[in-house]
Amino acid sequence: MNLKSLHSVHFLGIGGIGMSALARWFNHIGVKVSGYDRTPSPLTAELEAEGMVISYLDNMQTVPDKVLQDSKNSLIVWTPAIPKDSVQLNYFKDHGFRLKKRAEVLGMITSGMRTIAVAGTHGKTTTSSMIAHLLKSGGKNIAAFLGGLTQNYNSNLILHDEEGDQASVVVEADEFDRSFLHLYPDVAVVTSADPDHLDIYGDDTNMMEGFRAFISLLPNGGHLYIHYKAFEKLGISEAKPWKTIIYGKDKGEVRAENIVAMPGAFHFDYVSSEAKIEDLELKMPGFHNVENALAAISIALDYGLTKSEIRKGLSSFKGVKRRFEIWIQEEDRVFIDDYAHHPEEIRAFLSSVKAMYPDKKLTAVFQPHLFTRTRDFAKGFSESLSLADEVILLDIYPARELPLEGVTASMLMDDIQSPRKSLKTKEGLLDYLKQAKIEVLVTIGAGDIDRLVAPIVNWMKQHENQV
Repeated sequence: MNLKSLHSVHFLGIGGIGMSALARWFNHIGVKVSGYDRTPSPLTAELEAEGMVISYLDNMQTVPDKVLQDSKNSLIVWTPAIPKDSVQLNYFKDHGFRLKKRAEVLGMITSGMRTIAVAGTHGKTTTSSMIAHLLKSGGKNIAAFLGGLTQNYNSNLILHDEEGDQASVVVEADEFDRSFLHLYPDVAVVTSADPDHLDIYGDDTNMMEGFRAFISLLPNGGHLYIHYKAFEKLGISEAKPWKTIIYGKDKGEVRAENIVAMPGAFHFDYVSSEAKIEDLELKMPGFHNVENALAAISIALDYGLTKSEIRKGLSSFKGVKRRFEIWIQEEDRVFIDDYAHHPEEIRAFLSSVKAMYPDKKLTAVFQPHLFTRTRDFAKGFSESLSLADEVILLDIYPARELPLEGVTASMLMDDIQSPRKSLKTKEGLLDYLKQAKIEVLVTIGAGDIDRLVAPIVNWMKQHENQV
């Protein structure tokens, strides 16, 4: 299929972060883009401002006539997050339209480019964004399809120079629904391999087989950068036709030394058998983000960037929206928002926040994401949240799922060991916070908890003015 010859592409779930990057790419090359999503969002508003036609009604009347009248020159891109009873999805299936999953289209776009694919249960968005920024700031011809909005480019899509030297592309390799098996990686990164998406894989064993299958896509002479915990868990043999580089904060051939946690930044030394770069500054805090930086720096060195280019690029990396995003940092109040939605992500995030503000009370507001994930990892959620001095739980965000009997946010309460813990509604949260003693506040979750960020910021700023 010649993607550039299409006259129309219609997206089902266009507001998703990965889908919207593809929509932007098609829009950039001059293909008419339309789409459906369940609810409006700031991202869908941006897509509409860029000229895309988006509807929030799941019916055929909202689909552009050009799509419906010429199925041969139209493409329907869909995500498994779309419900199986979707009116549009079933119409396109029943009427012979060409349907492709997001990952299939991403694989087709990138198949002719040198591909750096970043996989992992956690860390792939930040790591892929770091890699793209380091290479682009170092003057390399880079494209990137990312799973988050980078603060440096205010986009989830970075376009390469089609007239320049041969381009490389950085892509986020999503394990959900085994999507990453549609890619053609020349360089692979595996940041982590913890159990997740058990509604798709069934059990941890099948999920690990998925990661091994992704790694096996590497060609002879390819490079695998893998966190030492994932390396041990997956049992990857180093006697493979690709080069394996193991990294980690305190273990592996690539390591971080002399890590110093500071409000707003982490400092560390990059150490490998081939290079040492001292006192690097990472303004996207977190011990886990230091580890993500190790993989990004290693790839940048392989691409020929100098130590000074890497130092400058890392220091100028502003981070990714909703990944350790510091909104307010004052002497008497701090507010940070993070996308963490797995127990290990929450553990890494809260541990880093405590290291940055060791003498302050930490209040965590968490919105669980998916009924199945809450059920499968209930004890892990409770244990990781217990790192906070106070935990406030919101209702589960269902996303693509229907409720499961007996599965609610309250099932996490008994095992949370924090001195204070409570259940609140989204509507009642702000009133509670106004009466509470807040020193360091964090909001955590992958659902719609981000809708609370602006009201919290506005309240904190008003409170600051009143003081």
